[in-house]
Amino acid sequence: MRPDDFDFLAKLLKERSGLVITPDKAYLLESRLMPLARTRNLKGIEDIVAKLRGRDEALARDVTEAMTTNESFFFRDQKPFDQFRDTILPQVMASRIAKKSIRIWSAACSSGQEAYSLAMLLKEQAHKLNGWHVEIVGTDISVEMLEKAKAGLYSQFEVQRGLPIQMLVKYFKKKEESWQIDAALRGMVQFREWNLLKDLRGLGQFDIVFCRNVLIYFDQPTKAVVLEGIGKQMPDDGFLYLGGAETVLGISDRFKPMTGQRGIYCLNRDGSATSSFPIKAPV
Repeated sequence: MRPDDFDFLAKLLKERSGLVITPDKAYLLESRLMPLARTRNLKGIEDIVAKLRGRDEALARDVTEAMTTNESFFFRDQKPFDQFRDTILPQVMASRIAKKSIRIWSAACSSGQEAYSLAMLLKEQAHKLNGWHVEIVGTDISVEMLEKAKAGLYSQFEVQRGLPIQMLVKYFKKKEESWQIDAALRGMVQFREWNLLKDLRGLGQFDIVFCRNVLIYFDQPTKAVVLEGIGKQMPDDGFLYLGGAETVLGISDRFKPMTGQRGIYCLNRDGSATSSFPIKAPV
């Protein structure tokens, strides 16, 4: 791959998705974009870049989707979901008892397993949530992944990854060689195309935000931008989930770790939103 082609692709991916590709990861561009080149009847990376330089928006979207990691499975890492059921949900319910309304955001939701895992937990708590309005919103930049999420159709391999057998039997139906999640659960989740680097105000406010295993793909200034944007969409007593390898420390002062709950963050009550990096959205 020519250095100028690599630089062009790296810049495009950073601007469109926040993904940082360093020269030592150039092989990822080759391995993920060559299949795309073949489907477009292009010879290789040089042809892709030539088309992109010609402002081929559809191809730019396809390149971004091909390079975006879509790893997801049901009840991933388990502990965050236990925390949600046993600690966070009861606390939010107690503070929202007057309006009986909760909004939950699964950011970068991929093919929907995280959002549906939350829906199953809420369904299990239905007796406590009688009369409540609970909304789950899943967002992603990949149209292909969102269509899969909306269909709620998963392979045998996918339902075996983290999904308890009792949940499979209770909430899924066999459909040929796949499993489809129950229509009632599909109705509990809205899936929307949204880029975390863009203005998030159109999504509204969320009491609980899951943004797990997303920041690890961004550089530090972009992480600060994303955290700032998320913080603006949360009430003062909201909760943010990050992945086990992620933190706000040294990046943003808008959030602080929740005492005794690894991976969960609260907004700083003083409203501080300063950062170790300038809060400037990627161009």
